[in-house]
Amino acid sequence: MNQHNTRRTALTGIVAALLLSTTAHAQAQNLPGKGVDALPLLGTVDEEMFQTLIVSRALEKLGYSVKAPKGLENGTEHVVVAQGDATFMANHWIPLHQSFYDRNGGAKVFYREGVFSTNAAQGYLIDKATADKYKITDIMQLKDPQIAKLFDTDGDGKADLTGCNPGWGCELAINKHLKGLGLEGSVTHRQGNYAALIADTIARYQSGKPVLYYVWTPYWVNGVLQPGKDVVWLQVPNIPGAQGDDDTRLPNGKNYGFKVNNQYILANKKWADANPAAAKLFAIMQVPIEDITAQNLLMRNGENKTADIDRHVDSWIKKNQARFDGWVKEAAAAGK
Repeated sequence: MNQHNTRRTALTGIVAALLLSTTAHAQAQNLPGKGVDALPLLGTVDEEMFQTLIVSRALEKLGYSVKAPKGLENGTEHVVVAQGDATFMANHWIPLHQSFYDRNGGAKVFYREGVFSTNAAQGYLIDKATADKYKITDIMQLKDPQIAKLFDTDGDGKADLTGCNPGWGCELAINKHLKGLGLEGSVTHRQGNYAALIADTIARYQSGKPVLYYVWTPYWVNGVLQPGKDVVWLQVPNIPGAQGDDDTRLPNGKNYGFKVNNQYILANKKWADANPAAAKLFAIMQVPIEDITAQNLLMRNGENKTADIDRHVDSWIKKNQARFDGWVKEAAAAGK
């Protein structure tokens, strides 16, 4: 190749590179989230990081500068989002967190559109061996001192229920059940660090001892102690005078003490109004509860480092690339 052709080839390459750079710059300039910060929150349960990061990744594709999620108690999360000191949370449960929503300003300060994850269940379980041996199907059977004593872990004669952290919201429902159903005299609601308490509960189960605990879905515990195989749900009658969310009887006649919940992405309304692309994204994203449970079990089995969770998020997005890209495209269009 002669010198003239060499120069022409080099010049062509430079022009192409400049065009590519200019196009990329123009695309970046057109991203609706360019120059806008977003701060996600999550609860004190590390397993909520997965779905929170999926939302964060989608926001980043829209150009938003998303900070690392900050962990707070559920009640505090709602306060912070309402005040605009954080942007969103992806673990807003309805009806469980409705009181947090109402107490902090409701629709005047919060943006809540679309359902992020459906059919989240909660309730009380005992080991199947004890359930079968003593024919226990209903929480009211714990009023029997002989039945309650089976689940006594500290020697006081009362059943010990592995319960819910103060500030989560579920502890209020549990306490309402115990008081409203007259179970406070035979059941102790054990509270503190749920992760530590449930680890002790699982250890008791594995040593062949009876267990009584509260749990929700999606959560890894249900992969270790499988309902129907290792453990069984207890029936829970409505508390006297139950209305609204206190009426927890399901259409099939069964009652586990809690209505089936949906999870929402809850955002600060002022921020969402100023960012229609993000608002649209929050409204259309949806992650199957089974996928969250599967990822949570990976964390339980040792894949719980930041790099592990990032890899899980990358893998989920890759497996759902068409849906993910569709969300981003629809959201970007809403931001124009």
